[in-house]
Formats: sequence, structure tokens, C-alpha cells
Amino acid sequence: MTMSTVQGAGVVVTGAGGGIGAALARRFAAGGARVVVNDLDLARIEPLAKEIGGFAVAGDASGIVDAAREALDGTVDVYCANAGLASPGDVFADEEVWAAAWDVNVMAHVRAARALLPDWLERGSGRFVTTASAAGLLTMIGAAPYSVTKHGAVAFAEWLSLTYRHRGIKVHAICPQGVRTDMLTAAGSAGELVLGPGAVEPDAVADALFEAMDADRFLVLPHPEVARYYQARAADPDRWMRGMNRLQQKWEASEA
Repeated sequence: MTMSTVQGAGVVVTGAGGGIGAALARRFAAGGARVVVNDLDLARIEPLAKEIGGFAVAGDASGIVDAAREALDGTVDVYCANAGLASPGDVFADEEVWAAAWDVNVMAHVRAARALLPDWLERGSGRFVTTASAAGLLTMIGAAPYSVTKHGAVAFAEWLSLTYRHRGIKVHAICPQGVRTDMLTAAGSAGELVLGPGAVEPDAVADALFEAMDADRFLVLPHPEVARYYQARAADPDRWMRGMNRLQQKWEASEA
């Protein structure tokens, strides 16, 4: 599915109030897709919906599939599970922080898939796009709830792909490092240390997704070097963790 083949497709993008979500929505609309943009705050998405000739559906991303389907005349072809929480903190982060990260970064995807799959399996086609993170393949210092739940998001996307790909379901997991969005700002000094130097614009993430769709590739890597890091982590986990621990110590020293 490329720019030339999204014409007329019904697309939903959650967390579209800015950043990656807004970039994805604009890219799909530019290709002729009919796009529903979603955010908790209607005021954040109404201007974007007007700009791209799409539809604004406010509310919790976990429960907007029916409303989005109605806006798209009954058919959702592509669902972009993009809404997410940065959730910094360590093992001592409040239970509420862990629960919110799990709910938004993982369970919202599960709930959307439950609502979408019956129709997709019946007609033999559908595309689920997860905005995860390189933290979901590797990890992120200073952000235990975020790292753990983004691993969960990647794992769920993998499970969807291996379970349903022979029945026409396409799945992609977007795993960028730093992207110049509010979420990068929310990552604080750890995010600036690890992610800031190589951060890309949200449009680069949209470019990478369309390239991956064209190649029918599961992993979407706006930062190609993440593939090398992922391979190195798998090949020698202890060496990888020693290197990450040195980065942790560097961050702690900078905060002292």
C-alpha cells in the first residue's frame, strides 16, 4: 500500500493531535485516503481534520472504532494505533503510572484489534499500524513504564502478524528513536541525552511507514541504525546491557 494505492482507503489515526499522528494523517490524506483523526481533546484535532478534509472523532483511543467506522461509511482499512504515553520513572513509579502506561500503550491496541478483526478476517484484508518505539526493541534509560509497555506493544503487533498474516492482515510496528515531538520533550534529560542528537521530524516517520508498506515489511525503522543495535542486543545481551549501564551511569552523573 503506497501513496498511489491508499486512494479511497478508510484510515484511522489515534493520537493525531500533533507529532507523528498528525504527520501520518497528512500523509494518508495526501494519498487520497479518507482519514479519521482522533485525540482525547476535540480542539486539538478539529483544525487538522479541516485541513486534510477528514473527520475528527474525539475520545479514548480504546473505544473509537465504531464511531470511526461510521464516519468512514462502514469500513476501516488501516488503523494506526499511535496514541501513547511517555511515562518516565523507575521501578518505584506509582502504580497509577504503570497502569496508565499499560492501558494506553498496550491494551488500547488489544481493544482496537478486537473491534477490527471480525470484519477484517471476514473480508480477508486489513492493516494494523502500531506506533511503538526503539525502546520496544531495545530499552530506554529512566523510563521503566515506557520501555516495558513499548516492548508489550511490539510483542502484540508481532503476535497479530504471525497469527493472521495468511488471512490478509498486514501489521507494521513503527520503532523510531528520537522524534521531535512533545513526547521527546516529556522524556526529559534522559531523552535529550539518548535521543536528542539523532532526532528526526515526524514527517520522516511517515516516510518510513510508507516505505515499509510498499515493501510489506513488519518493522518500520526511521533510524536504520536501530536494526544494528537490535542485532547486537540479540547476539550478546550481556555486552549490550553493560553498554546501556554505562549510559545509565553517564546520565546519573549529569543529574548529580
